Amino acid sequence: MLTFSEPSGNGNSNSAHSRRSFLRVGSLGLGGACLSLPQMLAAKDGALRGNQAIIHPLVKDRSVVFLFMHGGPSQIETFDPKMDAPSEFRSVTGEVKTSIPGVTFGATFPKLAKLAKEIAVVRSFTTGNGNHDIKPIVSADSLGANIGSLYSKVAGAADPDTGMPRNVALFPQAVDKKAKPVVSQFGNFLSPGPLGAGFAPFAPGNKGDLQSDMVLSLPRGRMEERRYLLKQLDDMRRALEGKDKSQDMDRFQQQAFDTVMGGVANAFILSDEDPKTIARYDTAPLVNPASISKKWKNHEMYRDHGQTLGKLMLMARRLCEQGAGFVTVTTNFVWDMHADKNNATMSEGLGYVGAPFDHAVSAFIEDVKQRGLSEKILLVCCGEMGRNPTINKNGGRDHWGRIAPLMIYGGGLNMGQVIGESTSNGGEPASSPVTMQNLIATIMHSLLDIGQVRLVDGLSQDYLNAVTGYSPIRGLV
Repeated sequence: MLTFSEPSGNGNSNSAHSRRSFLRVGSLGLGGACLSLPQMLAAKDGALRGNQAIIHPLVKDRSVVFLFMHGGPSQIETFDPKMDAPSEFRSVTGEVKTSIPGVTFGATFPKLAKLAKEIAVVRSFTTGNGNHDIKPIVSADSLGANIGSLYSKVAGAADPDTGMPRNVALFPQAVDKKAKPVVSQFGNFLSPGPLGAGFAPFAPGNKGDLQSDMVLSLPRGRMEERRYLLKQLDDMRRALEGKDKSQDMDRFQQQAFDTVMGGVANAFILSDEDPKTIARYDTAPLVNPASISKKWKNHEMYRDHGQTLGKLMLMARRLCEQGAGFVTVTTNFVWDMHADKNNATMSEGLGYVGAPFDHAVSAFIEDVKQRGLSEKILLVCCGEMGRNPTINKNGGRDHWGRIAPLMIYGGGLNMGQVIGESTSNGGEPASSPVTMQNLIATIMHSLLDIGQVRLVDGLSQDYLNAVTGYSPIRGLV
């Protein structure tokens, strides 16, 4: 739980919430134990004096950003163009050469093509079915938990140095209050399963029916206005400085307040970035909302994707720098390109969706590399399914569960390669399939010392099966 309480209307903080209740950070779990942030800081202080160990050896100094391509991207128009196949199969957008000789991507991804030696593409990934859901990001096993919840169960729900939640979910409303809420009919991104609400992702700015256990509670829904948040915190600091702090907070409560002020709050203020960095990430200029055809019911979702994706990726990088261990990034189900009343054709839809993806992801990769974080941040990009290898009569592709695109960057893994291959029409793996369990295992091996996880007391067998029961993607780790 991370709470900034709503101040009372009469200006007297003691009448509604004490200064202590204005800031509350808790549920910092490690192997089932829960500590408040002040308690964690006090324990850490004791550890520095040789009394005890706090930083568990199983947690690696890494973060994961999982960019969920909601709706199901096409294998062929992304990273496996099949231009030698008959016209009903091959990429409708053509292909572009990459920096890896003999490897091409879909023509909508020219910037990522230049970075091919920095990334790994899996051409034999399968999600198992063609259903709209969120199965790659919420484990499909008996736990049904967000992958970040699996991680934070043993890493702790918040970073003890900064107060940053370990597990964060970024929806379009985190950067644009006008954006449509992410629909929950296909699954709850914020589900911690049976692990407990304290391990659910923190979803800043979320106003949909998806609820976050960690909530920034500010007056009249102004949670997404970062500068307003800072003003509230600054006002509290000034009020405290005029009094005897020992009467209001002990040393560790004050330190908890300071870490959240300096870490959590600032990480959400994109305007603190260099304007050139902001401009490099910005995807809004790529898709003019007025140019999106209103004949598609989902035109507002295309608008939100273009307006927000770059900013979401920039925020994700900032959160990782401040201690977030797992960041889910998603827009709405914009990759669902049936060419029906709801969704655009493949060629038109990729103009709305693929171009911002290419821009935002390439900006993220270049930025992370420039900052020397390639070993510390792992980026995963995939959806819940792929799309039919055969173009339908309207110029779209329908649901397909036998193969789906998967792109990975960083995290100290082996980059600059294509793993596996698909059949000649791009309809299913032609080599050993890579499953979602293999993907989760790859993520967990990047974040945690799996051997140490198996030794932690109190973890259920279901949890251990989900986190330690499968092998990582061969050739990556």
